[in-house]
Order: sequence, then C-alpha cells, then structure tokens
Amino acid sequence: MPRPPLTASPLPHDPLHERPNRGFHPLIEGEQPYVFVDGCMQIWPDADLAYAHRHGCDVYAVTALSVQVGVDQALSDLMYWHAVAREHPNLRIAHTVEDILQAKAAGQASLLLASQDGEFIGAAPERVEAFQRLGLRMLIPAYNRDNLLCGGVLERTDTGLSGLGRAVVAECDRVGVLLDLSHVSHRSSLEITEASANPTVFSHANPQALVDNARNVDDEQIRAVASKGGVIGTVNWGPLVFKQGMTARPTLADYLDHIDYLADLLGTTENIGIGTDFSLGSYPRHDHDKHGPHYKTVMTEMNKHVTSYWRAPERFVAGFEWYPQILDVYAGLRGRGYSEDDIRGIAGGNFMRVFAKVWPGVGA
Repeated sequence: MPRPPLTASPLPHDPLHERPNRGFHPLIEGEQPYVFVDGCMQIWPDADLAYAHRHGCDVYAVTALSVQVGVDQALSDLMYWHAVAREHPNLRIAHTVEDILQAKAAGQASLLLASQDGEFIGAAPERVEAFQRLGLRMLIPAYNRDNLLCGGVLERTDTGLSGLGRAVVAECDRVGVLLDLSHVSHRSSLEITEASANPTVFSHANPQALVDNARNVDDEQIRAVASKGGVIGTVNWGPLVFKQGMTARPTLADYLDHIDYLADLLGTTENIGIGTDFSLGSYPRHDHDKHGPHYKTVMTEMNKHVTSYWRAPERFVAGFEWYPQILDVYAGLRGRGYSEDDIRGIAGGNFMRVFAKVWPGVGA
C-alpha cells in the first residue's frame, strides 16, 4: 500500500504562545519511512504534547533530569515523565528497542529518558541501577563543569575520569545505561570510551575540524567512539555550525557538511546520527550558562551576527529549524549521493543499533 504524502501543515497554535518561538513545530501529514531518533532535545511545560507524534520524530531523547541537582530533585524530575506519558496516549516511555518499534507502528512517539548530568549519583554508584529501573536510558556524567565523576568540557583544565567515575561507568554497563560524552572533557570522553564495555555516543556534537567550538569534538574523539561501534549525533544548533569568519546564519548545507566530514573520515555512515537540541515548548531564557565558566564563547559570535533571542528559530540552521524539515535533511542527503540504507542509519538506525547493544546490560 502506498504511504500517504509527507507534507508539513501548520500547527493549531494557541494564539497566546509567544512568537517567534522555536518550540512549536508544524505537523507532518502521513508517516515518514525511517525511525527518526533525536539524540538530544528538551520539553518544556507548555509544549503541545498532544501533537508530539506528528512532527516526524519517533524518538525524543528528552533531557529528563535537571542538571547539577541532588538525588531528590532528580527522582522527582524522572517520575514526571511517567506522568506525562500516562496523560498523553500518543506518547510512550522507551524502555527497550521493541518499545520504540511498537510505538511507531501504533502511531505514537517515544520518550527516551536521558540525563545531561550525573551529579545526582553523588558518591553512590548503586543509584544508577535505581534510576535505570525507573526508565533512565542515557547519561552524560558531567555537564560542562568538573564533578565527582569526571571533567566538564568548559572547564579550564582537562580533567579525566575519577575512580568513582570508573565505578559509575561499570555500573552503567552492568544495568544498561548508555553513556553520552557530550559536555564532558576531552580526556574524560576518551577514558570513558576506553573503560566502557559498551559503545558510547556523542548525542549532540559536530566535528571540531569544521567548526572549532569547545562543544564540538576532534578526530581522535570521533575515531575512538566509532571504534567501539558508537554514534556521533550531528547537531543543527547554530553555534556548533557557525564557522569562524561567518557573518550570516548557517544553512542546511553547512550542517550536511558535518555529516559528509564524518562519512569521509570514518569511511562509513554507520557511526552518524542526529541530535537536534530542539525544544518542544517555550525555551527558558538562556543568554549564558551559569554552570560553564566559558560558555559565552560557544554562542558569542553567532549571537553577534544572527540573533541572541533564545527562543528564535534562527538559533538553528536555515532549513532545519523545525522537526518536519527532517524531510529536507533526507532529500539533501540523497542529493549528496547517500543511499537509502545510509539515510535510514543516520536518521535513527545507528542509534537503534547502539540501544539494542547497551540497554540489556552486560549481565543480561
């Protein structure tokens, strides 16, 4: 049976929503053919969640826990998403790969519960299992600043993985929590990848060789993750695509250059994914990140030349500022000679392969 046409249509917005606002996306009419996994995104309280299954995204790896909080707040944050899923029959918590496939077949979207920080673990690695049992499936051990587990990417020192951090890595392996290296220091990313029995990922980062930004990753990091079967989730968030010397907003073509770079460097597309850093709902004020001593350097140049309005769609590359434009990403990849199998993997198949490897846990 032929699939219905894939077209974007306006969302029936509440007129009180602030505009422009990058967190309210058009709809896709019909079902897109791939499993699209967004490796990193956020959902805010005013999101139009009743429509979340109609943007073209099948798996939202939502930042489910606040960063740099204690275990009580982290637990409350995590359980909130179970309440969200209960209240919205179009959404399902992803515990397994089979959950994701069943959700797509049923016309639902999946919420992959992720944490961009591990400070809630404290000095108790056994908390990893408790949170895994409650649905946590992906963990960044440190968000920009050094903590008890490892170094943060925006610190002045390149701190590595601590002894406690090694215990947390082992526990993530044992119970099946995917380790995400975005926001950790260069040294920590390499040491975590080496220490883990499982593949690791950068859920949202681009090649530093194209854009020399502190949040992007160099060839050594890329090769290390790929060597273990992991994935680099390329990101269309503008500051990580904004090259030195640019004076205008980067474009979809600039974003696709990052996919080309990875494919050329690695000789395969099997380690490439997508992590948009999009929002559903109204993104809070975000002029700077109080947790990172250098964070303004990540956004300063693009703020100067494009916009500093934290909710503007222009914070993302032109041509991929809304979820339904994933169709244009696929078309752009076809135009650059990528096969359907390549595109299926980049869209989400490569992340799904890693999920299937990691989530059962090494002792399963």
